Amino acid sequence: MPIKPKKEKEESYTAKDIYVLKGLEPVRKRPGMYIGGTGFEGLHHLIWECADNSLDEAMGGYCKNIEVELLEKNRVRVTDDGRGIPVDIHPDTKKSALETVMTTLHAGAKFGGKAYQVAGGLHGVGVSVVCALSKFMRAEVCREGKKYFQEYSEGKPISKVKEAGKCQKTGTTVIFEPDPKIFKEINFDSKKILNHLRQQAYLTKAVKITVFDERGVFPYPFSYTFYFEGGLLSYVNYLVNDAVCRHKNIFYTQGEKEGILVEIAFQYAQEIEAIEQAFANNIYTKEGGTHLTGFRTALTRVLNDYARKNGYLKEKEENLIGNDVREGLIAVVSVKIKEPQFEGQTKARLGNPEAKSAVEQVLTEGLNDFLERNPNDAKAIIENCLLSAKARVAAKVARTTVLRKGILEGLTLPGKLADCSSNLPAESELYIVEGDSAGGSAKMARDRKFQAILPLKGKILNIERARLDKILSSQEIKSLIIALGTAISQDFDINKLRYHRVIIMTDADSDGAHIRTLLLTLFFRYLREIIERGNLYIAQPPLYKIQSGKKTEYAYTESDNEEILSSFKKEKTANINIQRYKGLGEMNPNELWETTMNPTNRVLLKVTIEDAKEADHIFDVLMGKEVLPRKKFIQVHAKRVRNLDI
Repeated sequence: MPIKPKKEKEESYTAKDIYVLKGLEPVRKRPGMYIGGTGFEGLHHLIWECADNSLDEAMGGYCKNIEVELLEKNRVRVTDDGRGIPVDIHPDTKKSALETVMTTLHAGAKFGGKAYQVAGGLHGVGVSVVCALSKFMRAEVCREGKKYFQEYSEGKPISKVKEAGKCQKTGTTVIFEPDPKIFKEINFDSKKILNHLRQQAYLTKAVKITVFDERGVFPYPFSYTFYFEGGLLSYVNYLVNDAVCRHKNIFYTQGEKEGILVEIAFQYAQEIEAIEQAFANNIYTKEGGTHLTGFRTALTRVLNDYARKNGYLKEKEENLIGNDVREGLIAVVSVKIKEPQFEGQTKARLGNPEAKSAVEQVLTEGLNDFLERNPNDAKAIIENCLLSAKARVAAKVARTTVLRKGILEGLTLPGKLADCSSNLPAESELYIVEGDSAGGSAKMARDRKFQAILPLKGKILNIERARLDKILSSQEIKSLIIALGTAISQDFDINKLRYHRVIIMTDADSDGAHIRTLLLTLFFRYLREIIERGNLYIAQPPLYKIQSGKKTEYAYTESDNEEILSSFKKEKTANINIQRYKGLGEMNPNELWETTMNPTNRVLLKVTIEDAKEADHIFDVLMGKEVLPRKKFIQVHAKRVRNLDI
């Protein structure tokens, strides 16, 4: 009689298997849903949430001073002189309003009532999330002549709200220490905090924001104070920096439509890259939204109407398009709206449809008036747009030529490219090298299965100073674009990238550094997604070859060289020979493979963009047309350069 298989015990699924997370447990369970992640950005988001509450008080006219202090032991203190969070008993929770706000999601004065007409942070969401993700938090409130406080840990109160003496002022102070169980690395970046709060000070004019760093790491305890009477006008002037402007007066307008407060300021500069920053209730919406869409629509329409009316555009000529009117544009758009609809908890995009029409109406009225009152400025703006349109047409022809060339020569590929045999982008890599000598060594050194070599002749065109049509007239750049397979500009398609590792390999001298910078500028301006996807690298060839007898070591930095020499001397080896590599061409193929191209031994630096706006500014300074900003940059940073090849 066959033995029947034993029936496995069925898994039960009953009401007891349904878990209900209480209080702030959901935040600790899934912090990324509330602050976007637990890395560098998420850590700093804790400060933004606390500061947003103080800024909301300022936007309501109740606060004039905000302080953010970086303390020892990873603690942060945010203080304002607003009204102070109420401490009386909440009618629903039967707890102090302070405890309710700090420990309950969706609890705060900004969800209804008249306490706040507009708000950025939803008071009670942001600060309660910070409370949930903090090892320690303390809230102090001054109101009605008394001071109160309460302390918390991991989102739970560890004491009741207590009275702590008298106060002559009003306001709220929040001290928090991020929980190391949530954040694996806790290191607040002073520069990032300064940049964010400077921006907030521009957006909330006549409010003083002070930042203190008491940790002694940047490079010593310091304080900065931001205060701007000019608001957005001052902000655009700051963003313009040292750039040469196309017209004299900064455009500025403000107005209210459908209960939405709109502020807009812009100026055109002699730069190709546009800067458009959009804010909703002082929150930077980096992915734009309806307010930015409204701005772009109205800007294009008004400038086209003015150009037609005043004869700049003839009857048979095509209208200017969005890219034409945004070239060189430096603009800030700010809306204050009672119930903002943000997409995503980190508020990257505004979704309110009414914001689009409000911005359109305010900009249309303000810009029409500006153009009529400032005919010289109007002429300069329109001429800038017309020049951009002509360059667009020329660039389209050039792009088409490059694409056609790429299609026709798809089997042979460009110039001196030595392609790899693999057709799989995921395992293929392209080395961009300078000169035929280095190219020859690299071709002999490589693994032909997955490594391709593209030698470039001399220094490529500085694309920071050129329009796209001129860029695509460069044979070296055309060869690179065809080799990559992605096309460029509007035709760019990251999915057609032929190599998932694109490696810049230049000599370890000043010329090599210059060529590397020119290539990085090209990738940043026109092929940025290759950087953002993590496909761009910089090879690290050795600086020195150190030999003693049969022993050979390679030094990649000056400190490596000193360390290797020291170890040789300790072994008492004689006849130490040091060779300084000036170029890749000086290395024989075996040396180049072993030190720089062998995946087992090589060192590659991945190119990343931590702060796109800062990177944009640095490229403008270092590679742009204006000499004075570059001179200032060199004077400021020269002492930090320890080794310089001349």
